[in-house]
Amino acid sequence: MATIYLAGGCFWGVEKYIASIQGVLNTEVGYANGTTDSPTYGQVSSGLTGDAETVRVDYDPAVAPLPFILDLFYKAIDPTSVNRQGNDVGTQYRSGIFYDDPADLPVIERSIAKLQTGYTKPIAIQIKPLTSFTNAEEYHQDYLDKNPGGYCHIGGNLFRDAEKAVPDASYFATPPAQ
Repeated sequence: MATIYLAGGCFWGVEKYIASIQGVLNTEVGYANGTTDSPTYGQVSSGLTGDAETVRVDYDPAVAPLPFILDLFYKAIDPTSVNRQGNDVGTQYRSGIFYDDPADLPVIERSIAKLQTGYTKPIAIQIKPLTSFTNAEEYHQDYLDKNPGGYCHIGGNLFRDAEKAVPDASYFATPPAQ
């Protein structure tokens, strides 16, 4: 099992979307890379803690390699938007990829470089080591499963696409040595 932390606006939709991917074993929503110990939703919503609404993603890289998960993640966000996804605005809604395994950094950097080729505006996804993660309150966990009509900035068709997505052989190839 491996873990990556993905921030892409409101964590309700990102969690449901990422959890739909085959090979994702567990997701938890929370607050990452802020300056307050054990922040609450109210504190994070103020924008003063520096946290981003984030989804912890535990996955099986033999089924869903990290580049595959990242490529699907990019489809659910505007990767050029700064501190905004959909109607959600503020630093807590910034897009980010936070890693706790340094071996993930070159994989993430290659993925971002590939993504950038499709855009003229710069990619605005924050790439940083994970410095903190606090689980969000229980009512936020699996929120859209508990509240099917709840707000989400991700279109419903993307959830179906994520469920059906299967990585091709290129995702399992070993990248060339640098």
